[in-house]
Amino acid sequence: MQIQNNFSLKKYNTFGIEAKAKQFVAVHSVEELKQILATHKTEAKFILGGGSNMLLTQDINALVIHIDLKGKKIIKEDNDYVWVESQAGEVWHEFVLWSIDHNLGGLENMSLIPGNVGTTPVQNIGAYGTEIKDTFVSCNTVDIATQELVTFTKAECKFGYRESIFKQEAKDKYVITSVVFKLTKRNHKINTAYGDITKELEKNNIVTPNLKEVSNAVIAIRKSKLPDPKELGNSGSFFKNPIIPKELYEKAHAQFPDMPHYVVSETEVKVPAGWLIEQAGFKGKRFGDAGIHKNQALVLVNYGNATGQEIFAVSKDIQATVLNKFGIAIEAEVNVI
Repeated sequence: MQIQNNFSLKKYNTFGIEAKAKQFVAVHSVEELKQILATHKTEAKFILGGGSNMLLTQDINALVIHIDLKGKKIIKEDNDYVWVESQAGEVWHEFVLWSIDHNLGGLENMSLIPGNVGTTPVQNIGAYGTEIKDTFVSCNTVDIATQELVTFTKAECKFGYRESIFKQEAKDKYVITSVVFKLTKRNHKINTAYGDITKELEKNNIVTPNLKEVSNAVIAIRKSKLPDPKELGNSGSFFKNPIIPKELYEKAHAQFPDMPHYVVSETEVKVPAGWLIEQAGFKGKRFGDAGIHKNQALVLVNYGNATGQEIFAVSKDIQATVLNKFGIAIEAEVNVI
């Protein structure tokens, strides 16, 4: 465990932004994490996972602690379910594939989402009709101030749409070290409700898909729409799909009859942010090395040497234009640092 000074974070964020950490250390166990927190109590600290949900707009004038805890194990099982604990530093997609290889169901719709396991509860990540909260049991954490071990149950995490306690009152207070999931061993609840999955399966003449076939369909869809961060810097969906009052939707829909929506409740609907951004004319646009992906307007990209400030400026322009055109505010899903 070696602390390095003036450390480049370019390879540690999926946007590929060149930013420096004042100090950097990778920890590989809970004990190492507790030790580094205890010996650097008074210093500013920045916890870094897979770097997939952040936009660096400046150097980090702090001790960056990279959570590199590895390992996964079955901690309990019965006839129908398995409880699996994954360490925070495991790559999410690799963990999903591992679960499928062991015929464990529940994560397949979230295949190919970038990032590490430890950050999935923070964002309550989700895709194609499933979210982390659907299989989440608990997560183990270390209290940054006291170095005490604290476990958060599902209820205590206060999950919402791309939301959790770790983005609110627990923000910057805990480091997630492992996550426990409850996965099905049999009678898997195959979810193909989203049209894109259905179309992909039909294309391959699959009528009753298994876990692997659903995962493969999701991977194919994501690859067709989303750029690989290793080839084109990005952080996946940059914006949340706005959930708005029904009255606001009806007012906007009257002016824009093609506006799609999904009913959330009797009083709220969700509108696809990608549709709003595309209709506002941003899809495929480029501003120097910062731009919007040609296949998916939700994805902002770094064509090479864009700075975080340049990408952030594009995001603010998008938000202002969408609000002016539709009267609908869209929020960033990505954490802007």
